[in-house]
Amino acid sequence: MSARKDPPDDSEDDADDAALFRAAIGPVRELPAAPIAPQKPRPRPQARMRDLDEADARSEFQRALDAAPLLAGDVSSYRRDNVPKGVLQRLARGEYAAQDELDLHHVTAATAEAMLRRFIKEAFDTGMGCVRVIHGKGLNSPDGVPTIKNLVDRVLRQRSDVLAFHSAPPAQGGTGAVLVLVGKTRPAQT
Repeated sequence: MSARKDPPDDSEDDADDAALFRAAIGPVRELPAAPIAPQKPRPRPQARMRDLDEADARSEFQRALDAAPLLAGDVSSYRRDNVPKGVLQRLARGEYAAQDELDLHHVTAATAEAMLRRFIKEAFDTGMGCVRVIHGKGLNSPDGVPTIKNLVDRVLRQRSDVLAFHSAPPAQGGTGAVLVLVGKTRPAQT
């Protein structure tokens, strides 16, 4: 009988080879990660709507500054874009009953402005629909330009809670008073 030869054990040879390799190269350290290629920086975001709103506000303010001041007999009139023209016409005819009144005769411009702002805010807060502001015709103004009348016109145009205003009919004060429609709810903010 012949002696049988076992095949050589490859796993032992592989283990020896790996050990020899590790011994030959020594300790191993991991290479640092390759740096990321530089990228073009992103542009800064722009607030386009804010810029448009500011430009619109600036142009409206400039238009108000460039407008000729109201004189004693001039009619004061304004309505927001969302208020129908018929509402302004009814206001001009005095068809809305004033629920409260503010008289600004014999007060300084600074006092008149503070009183007017407070009056309109209270009218809004209490849900009044229409109020009357008596500013006088300004016949005794030193330069012929009615200071309080122009102040009332400017302040009312700037307020978001004022829907429309118009000089009162002659029986309610004429061009020396203004009827104001006050909103019943807060305007939507954009």
